[in-house]
Amino acid sequence: MHVLITGAGGTVGRFVAGHMLEEGHRVTALGRAPIKELPVACSPYDLSDPAPVLPAADAVVHCALHHEPGKFRGGEGQDPERFWQLNVEGTKALFSAAREAGCRKAVFLSSRAVYGDHRGGEMLLETDNPSPDTLYGKVKLAGENLLADCCDDGFSGTVLRATGVYGLAPGASSHKWSGLFDDFLAGGPVDPGCGTEVHGDDLASAVALTTTYSRETKNLEVFNVSDLVLDRHALLKMLQAACGRGGEPPPTSAALPGTMDTTKLRALGWKPGGVPKLSSFLEACCFSAEV
Repeated sequence: MHVLITGAGGTVGRFVAGHMLEEGHRVTALGRAPIKELPVACSPYDLSDPAPVLPAADAVVHCALHHEPGKFRGGEGQDPERFWQLNVEGTKALFSAAREAGCRKAVFLSSRAVYGDHRGGEMLLETDNPSPDTLYGKVKLAGENLLADCCDDGFSGTVLRATGVYGLAPGASSHKWSGLFDDFLAGGPVDPGCGTEVHGDDLASAVALTTTYSRETKNLEVFNVSDLVLDRHALLKMLQAACGRGGEPPPTSAALPGTMDTTKLRALGWKPGGVPKLSSFLEACCFSAEV
């Protein structure tokens, strides 16, 4: 299968591209520059292009998001109108171009944010009515609706509502917890926090699974992608045990995130790594910190 991937140079995109290559698929990264660390073709693409021309392919995976570096919620910075324009109108143009390029399948990387951050401690189901309370969540929901409008007998769409993504992406030198771990291992103070997480490899396997599996419906399909509810207190205690050093873990967070039900995705055969995968990642972080 020939798969086009937007945002293939980002953290999630690197995981997805690497996984697709491992499964033997042909991958073309859609972006502004080649990705030196991955053996993939590159085709010029930008979210600001109102009428992109894409190479012929079987499927497109849309990971790209215009945002301020390091931010998703709040990633609009001081220009919310441009944030909306590029991410919503750019996504609309992409799906149209993908159909013109012969793609029969599109996978859109959405977010838990479509449920709204106000649903702390609740179970989040794909059948719930979305109620985003951030511009980021509203942009992701708009992308979902745009893909739903495109679906017909010749073009099927899948939405993956992903939670926080951890892990070291292929070719990357740091991960989202690098600063946090450095501070903690040096004995510095760390603020409490709690979130839901999935390893990038497991998110990539969900992308590959939903891109390639056969389906009968022409309607949009939505899947939650999450694995662990992870408090910083527990996370840093695990890191401390693995490394044999570290400061004082923060107190347990008083706030609980909504927990995403993944029964639907697991029914397709998806098996995330859970605590063992997290433990292996933390051990690797200790090793890299020592060399």
